[in-house]
Amino acid sequence: MFKSLKNIDSSFKQVRFVVIVFLITCAGITGYSVYSAYNFAEAQRQKIYVLDQGKSLMLALAQDLSTNRPVEARAHVCMFHELFFTIAPDKQAIEGNVRRALFLADRSVYNCYKDLEAKGYYNRMISANINQKIQIDSVICNFNHYPYAVTTYAKQLIIRETSVTERNLVTRCNLLNTVRTDNSPFAYMIEKFEITNNEDIKTIKR
Repeated sequence: MFKSLKNIDSSFKQVRFVVIVFLITCAGITGYSVYSAYNFAEAQRQKIYVLDQGKSLMLALAQDLSTNRPVEARAHVCMFHELFFTIAPDKQAIEGNVRRALFLADRSVYNCYKDLEAKGYYNRMISANINQKIQIDSVICNFNHYPYAVTTYAKQLIIRETSVTERNLVTRCNLLNTVRTDNSPFAYMIEKFEITNNEDIKTIKR
C-alpha cells in the first residue's frame, strides 16, 4: 500500500511539472505575440496611406522622404542627361526627348537646346545618320547648401557608320525642390545648366 501511494505521489508531481511547463510556455508565446502585435501596430501608425483619385492605394513613407532625396536627386539628373543627350537621327525623336527633358529643368536648358539647334547640330546628326548615346560616370551633389550644386561626369558616344567617337562631357547645374508631378517624378528642377567640358577623347574605326 505504501509503495502504491508513493507511485501515485510521484506521478502527481510529474503531472504537475508538465502542467507548469505547459503554462509557462503558453505564457511566453502569449507575451511574444502581444509584443510583436504592438510593434507591428506602432510601425503601421508611422505610415501614411493616400488614395489616388479613388483608384489605387499608394503607400507614402513620410519618415523616409528626407533619406531618399539624395537618391532622387541623382536619379533626376541622370534622367535629364539621358533624355537631353541621347539623340537618334530622327527629328521627332529628338524633339520628344528634349520636350521631356525640359519638364525637368528651367529656361537655361531651353537656351542650350536653341543654341545647338541654331548651330545646326541636330540637322547634321539627322543628315549624316548619326546616333548619340551617353554613359554617366558619376553625379556629385552638394547637399550642404541650397540650392544644391551638382556636377555630372559622363561620356558621349557619337556613333557613325564608319567610326565611334568618344567625347568627354562635364556639366554643372543647381537643383531646386519643386512639386512632384508625372512629368517630374522626383520633385526637383534643374537651373543654371551649363556644359563645362565637351572634348573629344578618341575615335575608333568600325
